[in-house]
Amino acid sequence: MATPTLDSTARHLLTDEGFTRVMHLVVRDNEGIDEPLATRIVDEALKFTAAAGQSAGRHLRPSKLVDMGWHALILHTAVYRELCAAVGRFVDHRPEGPETLKRDATTLDLTMDAIREAGYEPDAYLWGPLADTEIQAGDCMHSECTEGGSACAAPPPQ
Repeated sequence: MATPTLDSTARHLLTDEGFTRVMHLVVRDNEGIDEPLATRIVDEALKFTAAAGQSAGRHLRPSKLVDMGWHALILHTAVYRELCAAVGRFVDHRPEGPETLKRDATTLDLTMDAIREAGYEPDAYLWGPLADTEIQAGDCMHSECTEGGSACAAPPPQ
């Protein structure tokens, strides 16, 4: 049996205008995030929403970086409503309080598996340990991903 090909992007789930508006909000609201990284973040938020739309009853959560894109999507209510209709159901945002927040790799792995089940290949860097830590966006990936640590830039998608 052949392995299905996974799409590397979910941009088709939004109009170009909608995608651009959401991406610009990520840049505006998150110091140090440039347009190329914001584009990747919003794309992953689309994949997350698609997976959550097909995974009723499963506990999925975005990484902190992907959450920036998901919040920007949610703030564009008309765009988000259309996205949820396209993925099959409205995906509620249910923030957990500090007493119940569980940030563990297992949940992210389950979420990435759900993204694959939805037909997309997750951008592993945006779901990895650095993307899920308590850091300022402007300091997000200095020494770990850039030569000499002089800029906040994610490595190119693989």
